[in-house]
Amino acid sequence: MGLGAYFRLARAGFVLAREGAFSIIDPVTLPPSFRFGVGLARIFERPSVRKTGSVERLTRALNRLGPTYVKFGQTLATRPDIVGPEIARELSGLQDSMEPFDPKQVPGILEAALGEKAAELRELSAPIAAASIAQVHQARLQGEDGITRRVAVKVLRPGVAERFHADIESYYAGAHMAERWVRSMRRLRPVEVVKTLDHSAQIELDLRLEAASISEFAENTAEDKGFVVPKVYWDFTAQNVLTTGWVEGISIRDFAALEAAGLNRKELARNLLQSFLRHAIRDGFFHADMHPGNLFADAATGDIIAVDFGIMGRISKRERRFLADILYGFITRNYRLIAQRHFDIGYVPRTQSVDDFTLALRSIGEPLFGRKASDISMARVLGQLFTVTELFDMQTRPELILLQKNMVLVEGVARALDPELDIWTIAEPVVGDWVRREAGPLGRVEDLRDGLGILTDTVQRLPAIVRQAEAALNEWQAEKDQREPWLSRGLLLFGFWLVVLTCIIVIWRLAT
Repeated sequence: MGLGAYFRLARAGFVLAREGAFSIIDPVTLPPSFRFGVGLARIFERPSVRKTGSVERLTRALNRLGPTYVKFGQTLATRPDIVGPEIARELSGLQDSMEPFDPKQVPGILEAALGEKAAELRELSAPIAAASIAQVHQARLQGEDGITRRVAVKVLRPGVAERFHADIESYYAGAHMAERWVRSMRRLRPVEVVKTLDHSAQIELDLRLEAASISEFAENTAEDKGFVVPKVYWDFTAQNVLTTGWVEGISIRDFAALEAAGLNRKELARNLLQSFLRHAIRDGFFHADMHPGNLFADAATGDIIAVDFGIMGRISKRERRFLADILYGFITRNYRLIAQRHFDIGYVPRTQSVDDFTLALRSIGEPLFGRKASDISMARVLGQLFTVTELFDMQTRPELILLQKNMVLVEGVARALDPELDIWTIAEPVVGDWVRREAGPLGRVEDLRDGLGILTDTVQRLPAIVRQAEAALNEWQAEKDQREPWLSRGLLLFGFWLVVLTCIIVIWRLAT
């Protein structure tokens, strides 16, 4: 990692501090160590920020700093309960109304990516939407059946990959510095978190992988009602070009248009939240960038229409059970269950007290139970969570970062649609059904099936494991046999049977 990464990190910190990024944080909600850092950063603020509180420069600063900073601003835009309504309103401009790149470059990009197929994309429009990674154009495509269809053509911004790599490199620099110099940050595993974001960015910069995500997501949700996924046109898709069916809908944040179309905002909020939980808990595969710029509502049916599948999250069955149990624990106010699951998955070290952690969770959960979203200050809740995580030395689980980030996004969008949102009541049908199913006979049968699959795979690999062990021991014996023939053969025999015995124990443990 070169000095350039540290220079870009310092520049980004200075620009954000100068434009008032740290003024949106209420220091009262932070632990003392974080409070000091925020206070230090605010020394560099422009005087005009302190006088007027204007955040227009903050939006421009995020745009100037690069696409990963824009993504951070998009997340904050969904949380007026944390950053304030004025800042959220200003940052919402980052979601899909950024400055497009020169449309004159698009035909050349399409031809280089698609070859002769590019000519079949006719009547290419001006940019319909422009985001940090790509911009979208409308076009017409004549199918083999002779029917002309409207399609959406997504084109990566030229040079965006280089900017992403530069941003991520500076993130790595900051993460390494945090782990080295700030002891309290080590438990948050910042380097591992950046690795997760880096992997996600690499996938987002290849639109063929986004097309594959849309395809898998469409299969998972084929039987679901109320959630629509566009169709992929594979012949017109490449690394930097993605062509999908055109979808008509009302922006989920255009409340006036939603109400004019007769759509029920409360139902939209319910559908959005339950759909996300269904995708995450049932499928383990979910849209991980559900900010308002990527969500629309069908004016006729009220279905949620999602676009931009560049960032997707995937969690294993073990993590899905963790998520379901945590949510179900809050729904039923079973704080002991929540605490135990945190210990089971390794969030909280076993040196801590389950009883004390249960008490801390109760102090967070009880004030939230049965209250409307408009009555809850998420800034204070997050501040309390910060304190609890520090008190109990909680460890970050990098594999859950995208899930946690998207839960913040989805809950923010649902809150905006329905300020009286009761998260627990809405979540119960999805979470409760899944938990009861997993605890029932069908769930047990699936666990047995998965266990038998692991057992079968292990048994099939046993001969190869034994052969490899025997070959390694034979090689070792050849080197030692000249000097210590009897000792070498004895150790060889001992090592061979030790490997066999270990394999037998593994099989027995799996079977039981």
